[in-house]
Amino acid sequence: MAKEYETLKLSTPREHVLMVMLSRPEASNAMNTQLSRDVTEVFEGLSLDPCEVRCVVVTGEGEKAFCAGGDLKERKGMSDEAWGRQHLIFERMVRALLDCPTPMIGAVNGAAYGGGCEIAATMDFLYAADTARFAMTEVTLGIIPGAGGTQTLARAMGERRAKELILSGRPFTAIEAAEWGLVNAVYPQAQLLDAALETAERIAANAPIGVRQAKQAIHHGLGMSLSDGLAFEIEAYNRTVPTEDRREGVLAFNEKRKAVFKGR
Repeated sequence: MAKEYETLKLSTPREHVLMVMLSRPEASNAMNTQLSRDVTEVFEGLSLDPCEVRCVVVTGEGEKAFCAGGDLKERKGMSDEAWGRQHLIFERMVRALLDCPTPMIGAVNGAAYGGGCEIAATMDFLYAADTARFAMTEVTLGIIPGAGGTQTLARAMGERRAKELILSGRPFTAIEAAEWGLVNAVYPQAQLLDAALETAERIAANAPIGVRQAKQAIHHGLGMSLSDGLAFEIEAYNRTVPTEDRREGVLAFNEKRKAVFKGR
């Protein structure tokens, strides 16, 4: 993860924790073609080889916006064909985020509108600044959420709440987002990143294979019947049994010391 990106700032503020900062502050971190390409490359890379990364925190640069949605200035005057080609890039980005096996925490520092709200909703869970605001505004532009929003919001909030927000396009606050299930916790702006990084550090200290298998069991199991979900869980569990980390975890417990996990 040493590569530099045009629209992202990458850092490792804690051991085994990667912070991905959406960095187009002049455009409220809006989602353009290049940002989508950059996000896709980072998260597809994590799927292929997580290296030392055990948890990711995604946030936006500045205090104004997490991501203001699709960059409509870039889209001005686009032909239908060009619009469709660009949207294929957005779709690939969403799949890269949703399919990433590494745990992802969203730290929503400001406005998360349209595609920005959709990026946030792909995270495993969200923390938000008390000043953050959310909205799915696509219907006010003559389109619908096309970066996963109709699916991820309904899964987080339930069908009826998602319909209310998506069909009206109205903004909602961080507190409302927490009450409705999209956001896990709300913090003052100055405390947001510390809170996200503290949780990321706790996740990163656990056995990486176990954490990834647990994430997959939860994510995929929710789309199955209970019986099939239990079978999937056991398959995920069985992948942890022959690992060095499983043996180290049990040994450390019995020796009354902190386990040192290696992801093997």
